[in-house]
Amino acid sequence: MRFDNKIVAILREDLLMWQKLNVTAFIMSGIGGRQDVLGEPYVDGTGNTYLPMSKQPIMIYAANGEQLKELLLKALNKEVNMAIYTEELFNTYNDADNRAKVAEFDTNNLNLVGIGMVGKKNHVDRLTKGLSLHE
Repeated sequence: MRFDNKIVAILREDLLMWQKLNVTAFIMSGIGGRQDVLGEPYVDGTGNTYLPMSKQPIMIYAANGEQLKELLLKALNKEVNMAIYTEELFNTYNDADNRAKVAEFDTNNLNLVGIGMVGKKNHVDRLTKGLSLHE
C-alpha cells in the first residue's frame, strides 16, 4: 500500500532505553493528534473496542544532536508537521512545565532528543536521507 504522507520519529542515538521509549511515546502522541493519521477503532471478536492507531507504518531513525538540529531547521521550511522533545523535558512532569521549558530556548538552542514528523512522503524522505533506522 502506498501513502502520500510519511510518519517518522528521529531519536538521539545516545539516549538510555527508557528515554528512547518515553520520547517516542510523547512525540507520537503529538502526531497521533492529527485526525488524518488515525485509522478506525479496533474491535476484537468479543466486541470489545480499542483505540485507533496509525493507518500506516512509522519509521524510527537514529541521529546525533547536530543531525537533529539540522533536520529541524530544514524541516521548518518544508510542508511537514513536527512534534519535538528536548532533554529538559526529562525533568518536568506536566504539560504546562513542558511548554514553559521549551519556550525558554530559541530554535537554534533547543537541546533536541527527538523529533516526530508527518508530511508529504517526498519531503520527509529528503529530510531523513542518510539517517539510519534505529536499532
